[in-house]
Amino acid sequence: MSGKYLVTGGAGYVGSVVAQHLLEAGHEVVVLDNLSTGFREGVPAGASFVEGDIRDAAKWLDPSVDGVLHFAAFSQVGESVAKPEKYWDNNVGGTMALLAAMREAGVRRLVFSSTAATYGEPEQVPIVESAPTSPTNPYGASKLAVDHMITGEAAAHGLGAVSLRYFNVAGAYGAYGERHDPESHLIPLVLQVAQGRREAISVFGGDYPTPDGTCVRDYIHVADLAEAHLLALTAAAPGEHLICNLGNGNGFSVREVIETVRRVTGHPIPEVVAPRRGGDPAVLVASADTAREKLGWKPSRADLAGIVADAWDFAQNITREQ
Repeated sequence: MSGKYLVTGGAGYVGSVVAQHLLEAGHEVVVLDNLSTGFREGVPAGASFVEGDIRDAAKWLDPSVDGVLHFAAFSQVGESVAKPEKYWDNNVGGTMALLAAMREAGVRRLVFSSTAATYGEPEQVPIVESAPTSPTNPYGASKLAVDHMITGEAAAHGLGAVSLRYFNVAGAYGAYGERHDPESHLIPLVLQVAQGRREAISVFGGDYPTPDGTCVRDYIHVADLAEAHLLALTAAAPGEHLICNLGNGNGFSVREVIETVRRVTGHPIPEVVAPRRGGDPAVLVASADTAREKLGWKPSRADLAGIVADAWDFAQNITREQ
């Protein structure tokens, strides 16, 4: 059955792909984004676009809206350490205003874009939802604070909510992909080397206790991620707050990613080993058992070469357009 959904941050990477999936499923979509990190061209054709702040969401929420998918957050770990007030103000304060607007309008369904950064350095992998939450930076702490807010809102006011904690999102979906500025994610950074836009890729630490000495991360295709959001809308139950990890359950090392980019692009990728970054765990891999059980979700694009190939196609298309 088709519905009407407000997508906050829908001009960003994940939000744009989710908005496109909603449209393809026959839903009406309103994208709310202030374009501070998103791009106007990231808003899918067919979606209504409102340039504005999440604190103004009340203007576009009424009983005709069936739910909100909330992506409007700042997400740079380093910046959050340097400017924690920016993250508390937007990620927490903005979400508090959004929840109040939803309550006032009678919109009782929410899917929240959370993060694996809520766990901090895990005690064991694969990480399950019951693992201790101990964020190591204000970004992760702000997202965890929002999860606590949502739990209270569900219990007190009947909100049906699902928080999806992502690990490393990658790939692209047609015209919608990753274009952060500045870029901090590994796959697009390595692709910039393949394009000649960067001389080499820095490998932060080559002496971790992993098979090749580099960090291992769980990569999930952005289209698999989007499908989980649509399933979460169906799973959201009044008065309940469900938290699900999303990942492949398989880890790939930094060097495996670099070698895959070499194969996919046919370009040499010079690498430079740099000192470890503080707070980088050796291995971060998700258990997605809860998402499989509660949402009926199973990633179908788990092949790293396929993820890289989609990201490479998108990166080349963006470069040609610029």
